[in-house]
Amino acid sequence: MNTTVKAEKETKRFRLIRNCMFLSGLSVFAQLYLFQPMLSELCTSFRITPAMSSLAVSVSTIGMAAGLFVFAFKADSLSRHRLMGVALVLSSALTVLSAFAWNFPLLLVINFLKGAVLSGVSAVALAYLSEEVDASVIGLAISLYLSGNTVGGMAGRVMGTLLSGWSNWRYAALAIGLVSLILGIVFICKIPRSENFAPSSVDVRKRVGDMGRFLNKITFLGMFLVAALAMGAFVSVYNYLSFILESSSFGLPHYVVAMIFMMYTTGVVGSLVTGKLSDRYSPAVLLKGSLLLMAGGLLLLLVMQLWAIITGLGILTFAFFSAHTMASRIVSVNARQAKSSATSLYWLFYYAGSSVAGSLTGIILSGYGWNTFVWFVIALVAVAFFISVASSCRYNGRRWIIFALPEWDSSLCRSDIKPGIAGKQDK
Repeated sequence: MNTTVKAEKETKRFRLIRNCMFLSGLSVFAQLYLFQPMLSELCTSFRITPAMSSLAVSVSTIGMAAGLFVFAFKADSLSRHRLMGVALVLSSALTVLSAFAWNFPLLLVINFLKGAVLSGVSAVALAYLSEEVDASVIGLAISLYLSGNTVGGMAGRVMGTLLSGWSNWRYAALAIGLVSLILGIVFICKIPRSENFAPSSVDVRKRVGDMGRFLNKITFLGMFLVAALAMGAFVSVYNYLSFILESSSFGLPHYVVAMIFMMYTTGVVGSLVTGKLSDRYSPAVLLKGSLLLMAGGLLLLLVMQLWAIITGLGILTFAFFSAHTMASRIVSVNARQAKSSATSLYWLFYYAGSSVAGSLTGIILSGYGWNTFVWFVIALVAVAFFISVASSCRYNGRRWIIFALPEWDSSLCRSDIKPGIAGKQDK
């Protein structure tokens, strides 16, 4: 493989990569969480309980996790840009098809397949960016991609709520599926081909070994666990906050409660701000600060006043996407080889945390109330913070350096790069 010059800022290639990856993130998350604000509609349409209706969301994330596990072994044998393009178009077709599901089990099957197909984008997106974009702007490129995720998650939820309110959930699913199909076609037509990657046959035994080495290194395992815990905390709040806002304590109407998803705009700001800062400052320090800020936002949710709930939610959202951007950057940059395996493992933990914590915290909310629920979510973030500290601290012979850069995994790096030099290059 002949390595070409990577895309630099202000070049046409960089602009195309930036814009296309933003659109891919927009499409993926608009589809993935499409049904979250429409669970009550599904209860009425299929005559099911709220607990059963939540499966419409959880099976999509389970499908995403399952797909990521498969792509951890297969992604490096497939063209990166083609895999993402096919995944975007095929998932859009499944979203359109879900609008015509005549029973709930069929809807669950379609949503599972949709999540599995969408994993084709998440499995290689960060690897594609780190291979094709110059190191001086990799933080900006990753933050823009994750901003697309943020805007997509927000737009899918808000659009789904409004359309289902004006008509029903089927028209909402159809509209979002068609819009996503258009985005997928634009992506295929415009995305620059992978210049610094050549598909290769996959040795399953070697891939298992690569994954094992990632899981045995404290830097990578730490970031995987941080992603799981932070995502679990974040999703838990957005899953169940509407129950409090619609209760007698606040009495807000459904269409007003749906606007809480507009808080995702603070997540866009969080991704962009920390993405730019990470090109100058330590991503590890920014990650720790973001997790502390998440805990601060969660504490405000204990104050049963609308102003405190809104402020806390905004801080939480800003901080979560900041933390997510930093953790994913640390993984994608430190993994000098087998990048798709590293990023697939990251997303696998990310969605596993969403599924497990999202369900567990619902049980806690039902059994023990809002305050206990919030304290449990704070505990998840606290554990994530201590893991981030443990995964980046070093001993220099006299004292522990707590806010150091994460150690570079020299066994997975190019042999001609020394860990100390690599660390300096990524500051």
